Amino acid sequence: MSWFESLILGLVQGLTEFLPVSSSAHLRLTAAFSGWKDPGAAFTAITQIGTEAAVLIYFRKDIARIISAWARSLTNKAMRQDHDAQMGWLVIVGSIPIGVLGVTLKDQIEGPFRDLRITATMLIVMGVVLGFADRMAARDETGGRHRAPKQRKALQDLSVKDGLIFGLCQAMALVPGVSRSGATISGGLLMGYKREAAARYSFLLAIPAVLASGLFELKDAVGSDHVSWGPTIFATVIAFVSGYAVIAWFMKFITTKSFMPFVWYRIALGIVIIALVATGSLSPHAAESAG
Repeated sequence: MSWFESLILGLVQGLTEFLPVSSSAHLRLTAAFSGWKDPGAAFTAITQIGTEAAVLIYFRKDIARIISAWARSLTNKAMRQDHDAQMGWLVIVGSIPIGVLGVTLKDQIEGPFRDLRITATMLIVMGVVLGFADRMAARDETGGRHRAPKQRKALQDLSVKDGLIFGLCQAMALVPGVSRSGATISGGLLMGYKREAAARYSFLLAIPAVLASGLFELKDAVGSDHVSWGPTIFATVIAFVSGYAVIAWFMKFITTKSFMPFVWYRIALGIVIIALVATGSLSPHAAESAG
């Protein structure tokens, strides 16, 4: 992998990780459209450490408060009723599905799931799901001529059941094209949560899963001849910087705007990919992973 490739791929990772458009799909597509080798699942997982570092810094006050309350709840029964302590447990519960499926489906994630036909299908299908969930949220927020606005749930209303459902939605993002934030936010909206609440829990829920995945791939990559460490580390730093900027923008965007621009983008991109693969202009299979 060249330094230029790592710059572009790092930017793509940072710019798309937190948007409901699938960063893994965009990394795969950027390489395919540019004629580069597929950066591979390991590169994606390692550069995601950079974007999760951005989450840790952006939500540092929330995270510190949650960890402190959760740790105290281990020995103090009264603290177990504290919202932050409960949030710590809910993040752990929500991380179980992706942890189990990530290990179980590792070979499929690094192989068959990276087929562009699957990626395109997931872009379209999850785009439709996100659009439906967004319209439901908008209907509740604005009401109508014959109905009053409906109060949607906040993070304080999060239950173990809902946390587990959020986790199952996140696990779907193991397939490129689904989008971690897209799946979890869609699930949250369908369960009746506010846009900001669904997005905030989505970002917090991603921290243990992404860091564990990145460190797991990092462990396997150490001593390997298949990883270009200089460009990979450079891409991770670029992903951190660009990812932080996107989080700040996105959290402001969702308070007043609809997700529909992302919905139409996903559907259009999926259709373009299917057309290119159908005409033979683009191979559905990944080229040999970049080293």
